[in-house]
Amino acid sequence: MKTVSIRKEDVQPDGVHAPKWLLVDAEGLILGRLASQVAKVLRGKHKPIFTPHVATGDFVIVINADKVRMTGSKLLDKYYYHHTGYPGGIKAAQAARLLAEKPTELLRLAVKRMLPKNALNREILHRLKIYAGPEHPHKAQQPQPYTLPY
Repeated sequence: MKTVSIRKEDVQPDGVHAPKWLLVDAEGLILGRLASQVAKVLRGKHKPIFTPHVATGDFVIVINADKVRMTGSKLLDKYYYHHTGYPGGIKAAQAARLLAEKPTELLRLAVKRMLPKNALNREILHRLKIYAGPEHPHKAQQPQPYTLPY
């Protein structure tokens, strides 16, 4: 049997394997487990047509990102670092503060760090839509509710 390699044209919205829109409710879910499953769906690893060099995944809408949980004392002990580019410009944000101020950024960073570090990363991240509350503006895409397998 011959191995089939999907082309980028086949995954376009009008293509044979058009991406679906999935809706995930993050209320009460653990951040790492949620992020790993969302990254898997965004990458397309849940589909039989998965091809490593093509974004074969689906669009994912995550609602209630402000109600995500972290186990243990990670909320107080975990820090997210970034550098401004200037000497001495390292910045640190505690996970609890980040969850309170920018809950969507906390989940976005967790998912981003689970994706491959290449140009495909940016293309895949454009398919992730995160909202702090229960409302989202993607009703026209008719997202299907998606329950995580864990």
